[in-house]
Amino acid sequence: MGRRREVMTKISLAAKRALVTEYWCPKVVGELNGREVVPYEGAAELDELHHDDADEFFLTVTGHFRVEFRSRGVELGPGEFAIVPGGVEHRTVADEEGSVLVFEPAATRNAGNVGHPELTAPSGVRT
Repeated sequence: MGRRREVMTKISLAAKRALVTEYWCPKVVGELNGREVVPYEGAAELDELHHDDADEFFLTVTGHFRVEFRSRGVELGPGEFAIVPGGVEHRTVADEEGSVLVFEPAATRNAGNVGHPELTAPSGVRT
């Protein structure tokens, strides 16, 4: 097995977030071990959804978000995160504009089982 070259690139999260020009319309900004790194900007309630086998990691960058489940909600402020297990119904709610960074498997479509084409990141698009 060959040795991998050392390649490290510094990425500005603020610059990448600036590329997200519409609420809840993601741009893939990086990939790590088959997981995409995706910033979202938003202020709204999204429909409940789930990903059959994919866990999701939500890290709040700015503002406040709720990840709501059928029985409860988890409030997230800047620097706080939650992990949603695969198959669990959830929705993301932001009462005011904010930014969240999501890590999810590259094969996972962000709109989950509800399939909103206008909110689904196209496969293979990187910024």
